[in-house]
Amino acid sequence: MTSPSPLDFGDRGVSRGWSRPGRGDASLLVCGVLLVAILIHSGFFSPGAWRDFGEKFHQNFILDGRYRMLLDGLKATLSMTLFATLIGLVLGLVISVIRVAYRGGARIGLLNALANLYITVLRGTPVMVQLLIWNFSIFATARDVNTLHIAILAFGLNSGAYVAEIFRGGIEAVDPGQMEAGRSLGLSYRVTMLRIVLPQAFRNVVPMLFNEFITLLKETSVAGYIGIDDLTRAGQNIQALTLEHSQPLVMVALIYLAMVLVLTELVRRLEKWLHRSRRS
Repeated sequence: MTSPSPLDFGDRGVSRGWSRPGRGDASLLVCGVLLVAILIHSGFFSPGAWRDFGEKFHQNFILDGRYRMLLDGLKATLSMTLFATLIGLVLGLVISVIRVAYRGGARIGLLNALANLYITVLRGTPVMVQLLIWNFSIFATARDVNTLHIAILAFGLNSGAYVAEIFRGGIEAVDPGQMEAGRSLGLSYRVTMLRIVLPQAFRNVVPMLFNEFITLLKETSVAGYIGIDDLTRAGQNIQALTLEHSQPLVMVALIYLAMVLVLTELVRRLEKWLHRSRRS
């Protein structure tokens, strides 16, 4: 398998097209203009349309407290994302250290081969297929296991494969002289890695880890395929109750968009802070 170069963080570790100054704003403006044009053409701004909108909104979200279905779904989505991220971080860090240590001459060929196999399989298959395999094959006979926990495991293992590449790129981006300096001071490989290399590598990859968190947040929308009432499934459940096909899913999309925009802004500010701290 071809070895990625340093700072090659895989296909989920970098932002795609939004990082250049002005490009994101221009794209948002074009999307906004198109959305307004579509709404005008469909008669969305007519008085009758607004009356229908209000009645449907009450039926979809207010009547019988159906908004609570969205809140419960949001809670499940955030739980899956947070715990899967923690699993991915721990697993990815361990695997990246194994791969870097092997390239540094450590005699851990079997561990390195298993790490490569894990990354190849998990990154080479769709996360939804992995989720179905975990639920309907591996845990098919374990009826006492909560499907939410199965989803967290599946998403965490999938994320770990991507995080491993992010960490590996961050570690290999650290000047090799840092490791040599630590060893020349009499520190062991493990101590040098923990106290000198990894802190610098972590600083390099923090923005990419946030991007991975955003990607994982959106990927959990397939959890409904194994019966979890996540945010997307909550919108579908409201659809089934009210037989109204637009507002529930549009509301779900707006909630996802709001979360992603907030996280994206956090990443942007974090990148600026890291850039300033490196220059100071």
